[in-house]
Amino acid sequence: MASDDEREVVRPTWGGPRLTAGAVARRLGVAVTTLRTWDQRYGLGPSEHEAGRHRRYTTEDVRRLEMMRRLTFQGVSPADAARTALAAEPGELAEPAPRVAAARSTGRRVMPVGQAQAAARGIARAAGSMDGDAIAEEIRSCLRTYGTVLTWTEVLVPVLSALGQRWQAGHSVVEIEHLLSWHISTELRMVVPGPAGPRRARADDEPVPALAPSRTLLASVDEEQHTLPLEALAAALREARRGTRILGARVPADAMVEAVRRTGPAVVVLWSQIPDTADPTVFTKLAALGRPIRLIAGGPGWSGPARRRMPPGVALPTSLVEAVEGVLAALGGPVSSRDAGRRASR
Repeated sequence: MASDDEREVVRPTWGGPRLTAGAVARRLGVAVTTLRTWDQRYGLGPSEHEAGRHRRYTTEDVRRLEMMRRLTFQGVSPADAARTALAAEPGELAEPAPRVAAARSTGRRVMPVGQAQAAARGIARAAGSMDGDAIAEEIRSCLRTYGTVLTWTEVLVPVLSALGQRWQAGHSVVEIEHLLSWHISTELRMVVPGPAGPRRARADDEPVPALAPSRTLLASVDEEQHTLPLEALAAALREARRGTRILGARVPADAMVEAVRRTGPAVVVLWSQIPDTADPTVFTKLAALGRPIRLIAGGPGWSGPARRRMPPGVALPTSLVEAVEGVLAALGGPVSSRDAGRRASR
């Protein structure tokens, strides 16, 4: 029996397979609505069209989308990533090319693979030696140079994943994981507003840019103890001058509803690490409030059976980049330093 992907591939007699939006979305790990947005907003859409049929994505279309995805994971803005992907020649659509193109087109730093691997190895060695000062310095250096999104996705997540694999293999790493998590949390909370990174050089009399009012509420669902991903999201939003409120781990559904009533957020992000903690009841209760709140389900836990029981309209980002973009879009986009100062003074 053919798989869903095979049924959604149109195989012409020349030029390779043509893919539907659903097949491409699964390949890239994004929602179909995200593909439509990229098409409408940036012109990164399917190029094949036959009268009376849906448009199809060619191999080159998919490679441009993959370039777009890689660049946004590296911290390049979606608009700049799309421009780079559209301008790339077919021979430049391999993995190494977009990093160079992005650096030229945006002027922003991207994190070379070698640098990410070296930083991850350094943190892993320091954690294995229980050297807290070295852990903190390595994390601080990455945050200062590359910002929260790149540091989290390309350095910290691989180290934490490796520790998890060692624990599953029966090694004693709980004490290492606790020490590492403490320092990750500490450094993320010290991130300050500003697009140049959390620790850019400032004059002694230069004020820290003001944050816009906190209209985003972050929490882990009941029985969920993981909070580091939420702290990374909060730090990334702080770099974009957006304030947040974090309720922390194991927040019961009724307490979440009461917190929403008391604070009136525009966005609520709830984290679930594993399917066992992913109870969509909390989203059902929040949706029943009838308030204009953007509900976001973060974490791999929601990709299990809970996903089918979600109320309509709940977003399920697949990365920190996508979560940041979703929150900013719901809040009306990034805040300029002038706007942030004006709003904070009200």
